Amino acid sequence: MSESAPERHRAIRYPKLEHFAEPNVITTTADLIFGWARSHSVFPFTYGLACCAIEMLSSGFARFDVARYGMEVFRPTPRQCDLMIVAGTVNEKMAPVLVRLYAQMAEPRWVISMGACANSGGPFYDGYNVVNGVDKLVPVDVYIPGCPPRPEALFQGLLELQGKIQQHKFVAAKPPAASAPAEEG
Repeated sequence: MSESAPERHRAIRYPKLEHFAEPNVITTTADLIFGWARSHSVFPFTYGLACCAIEMLSSGFARFDVARYGMEVFRPTPRQCDLMIVAGTVNEKMAPVLVRLYAQMAEPRWVISMGACANSGGPFYDGYNVVNGVDKLVPVDVYIPGCPPRPEALFQGLLELQGKIQQHKFVAAKPPAASAPAEEG
């Protein structure tokens, strides 16, 4: 890519094993290894509320196959998940349940808001019982527009999330060394 490309579009280049003729030592950072492993082992939580849930579930069918991205195991319980895909309209009655389920998820956890209803209330934005955006309840990492969004849009959102996870730092940075006090006298 060109040098003017945004930072989030620059891909990390991994070495190919066929380039190594003999046993070698590969050096890298722990953040790169942890980021790669975590971004390719995301466990989504099935939290479908409306018509967007049909598109989310169809992403696992043979025609689309979300398994290509390492996220094919949709879990039915929040304690086994680290990604919540909120697909559909969130009502005031469902809001406390969503917050409770989010709190039960393992850290670090991510949220994808899928569809116009989850993003901003959609065509029901002026309803008395509709939450106008799931971001008012839980922090959202990726927004997927559409009504309902196609499975390809979900895949694009998952790839954006993978890039975001790979940029996450797991190893704490070393604090700067304290300078020696100046001698007086």
